[in-house]
Amino acid sequence: MALCSSSSSLALSHAISNRQLLSPTGLKSTNAFPSLKFSSSFSGPALFSGFSVRPLAMPSRRPVVFVVAVSKKPDSAAKRARQAEKRRIYNKSHKSEIKTRMRKVFEALGKLKKATSPSPEDLIPIEKLIAEAYSSIDKAVKVGTLHRNTGGHRKSRLSRRKKVVEIHHGWYKPAMVA
Repeated sequence: MALCSSSSSLALSHAISNRQLLSPTGLKSTNAFPSLKFSSSFSGPALFSGFSVRPLAMPSRRPVVFVVAVSKKPDSAAKRARQAEKRRIYNKSHKSEIKTRMRKVFEALGKLKKATSPSPEDLIPIEKLIAEAYSSIDKAVKVGTLHRNTGGHRKSRLSRRKKVVEIHHGWYKPAMVA
């Protein structure tokens, strides 16, 4: 609003709020919001006699502009969901392969342990199965499906089970620690 120095500033604010300002022609303005121009050439007495009106000083602050990030696509959450689903299926297949290979090794070792007269040559196909299981575990660790400690734990389970069978049949004698 314009600043008024006379005691009639209350009347001016009342006239503005009631939209009772006169247009430059002297007639009442039909516009609901009359246009007021503030410039250095504006003379208050020409429009309102008895009032001393001066132009409003604009603040020196810069306007605040809100910018919406247009570089981020609105479907980024959907893309993340698609990527997560792809990785979940990929990881699931790796884990399933590891479990299958380990199960085959354990079944073969169980059959060998129950055999009545096995030979050390019966262990060669099982060692190939163990090598395949090791390979799949190492690949899963490499791509990040399994943590390296988990991979090491599973490989250790395979080798311990093999050693139990070897000890059972007398093909391996652990060294006595003195």
